[in-house]
Amino acid sequence: MPELEIAVSREAGDWPDHAETLVERVARATLAATYPPDDGPAELSLVLADNALVQQLNRDYRGKDKPTNVLSFALTEAEEPDPEEGAPVLLGDVILAYETVQREAAEQNKSPDDHLSHLVMHGVLHLLGYDHETDDEAEEMEALETRLLASLGIADPYADNHEPPDQ
Repeated sequence: MPELEIAVSREAGDWPDHAETLVERVARATLAATYPPDDGPAELSLVLADNALVQQLNRDYRGKDKPTNVLSFALTEAEEPDPEEGAPVLLGDVILAYETVQREAAEQNKSPDDHLSHLVMHGVLHLLGYDHETDDEAEEMEALETRLLASLGIADPYADNHEPPDQ
């Protein structure tokens, strides 16, 4: 397993005390199952934010002036300078909106921790190039999420609704 550096920051929102530990654990589990070991060390950041910050980012970078549950900003090879030998690959950032995560968990009758875990995993998979723009891509990504979440003891998030997270 390559070295994985995960920076977690709490920028805004009334996140529970254990949120940092939870999101890092889920990100590590996702990368352990999906990140190619031959790609070498990697870095990513997880940001615990609120709706206001996520809405601002969503507006500025995606042209959508509304909050969303999770945003993923992958660093593409075109944006990344040639890494030095042994330097980590910079995967990108995953930003989560507290109020939206809490509201959706309540609406979907899911535990907030399980829903947060799913969204972290979803965001990390986006950093690794997974997407849900087509039905085939969505099916592949949902199946992977379901399998990985099950390994963490979390029920299939798509059992009642077959919608990918609001990316």
